[in-house]
Amino acid sequence: MLQRIAEGVSLPFECLVVVDNSDDLTVGAVEGIGAEDPRFKTVVNEPAGGPAAAIKTGILESTAPVVVVTMADGSDDPRSIDDLVRLVERGVVVAAASRYMAGGQQVGAPLFKSLLSRLAGLSLYWFARVGTHDATNSFKAYDRSFLEAVGVDSTQGFEMGLELVAKARRARLPVAEVPTIWLERTAGTSQFRVWKWIPRYLRWYLLSYTRSRISPMTSTDL
Repeated sequence: MLQRIAEGVSLPFECLVVVDNSDDLTVGAVEGIGAEDPRFKTVVNEPAGGPAAAIKTGILESTAPVVVVTMADGSDDPRSIDDLVRLVERGVVVAAASRYMAGGQQVGAPLFKSLLSRLAGLSLYWFARVGTHDATNSFKAYDRSFLEAVGVDSTQGFEMGLELVAKARRARLPVAEVPTIWLERTAGTSQFRVWKWIPRYLRWYLLSYTRSRISPMTSTDL
C-alpha cells in the first residue's frame, strides 16, 4: 500500500501510518520504508484504540492544510488522492472518493454491508443533497480549517466519514466527489463491525437532513 501511495501521488505529502501499539509489526515495516523515504512515518494511537481514535490521532499529528484519510488494507486507490486534494484546494471542505457515482465501482464487498452502504449513500445524495453519492466511504480529503472548526465527535468505527459530510451539509459548506474503484482486501481480517456501528451511522444519517442553527465556523476540539 505504501509503495502504491509513493507511486500514485504526485503532490508533496507526509504519510502517517497509525498503529495501536509500538509492538505492532507494521512499525518495523514502515520504519524500513521511512529510512529510504522520510515521507512515511508511524504514529502510535495511545491510550485509545480502534479505528475512530486512530483517525483522530492521525489528524492531530498531521500538519498539512489538506488531510486525506485512507485505509491501509489496499482497498482504496491512492491514485485518487491527487484529485481529492485538488478539490479541497479549489474550495470544497470535504472531497469524497465515490464508489457509487458514474465511473466508480465496488468489487468484492460482503453483500449486506455493500447494500447498506449503497442505500445510505444514494439516499443521502438524492434526498439530503449532501454532494456525494458515497457519504459512508472513509476515503476522503478534508480542509483542515473545516476540521478545526467543526471538530470530530466520532468514537466508534469509521463513522467520521459520514459525520463530516453531515456537518458540512448542515453548515451549507461545499462537498464534492471523484469516482474510485474499491477492492475488497485480499489478506487479513476486516475490523468493520456492521451491527455494532449501525446506531452511530444512523445518528449522522438523520442529522444530514437537518440544518445547523449555529455558525459553521464555531471551533471545537477534535
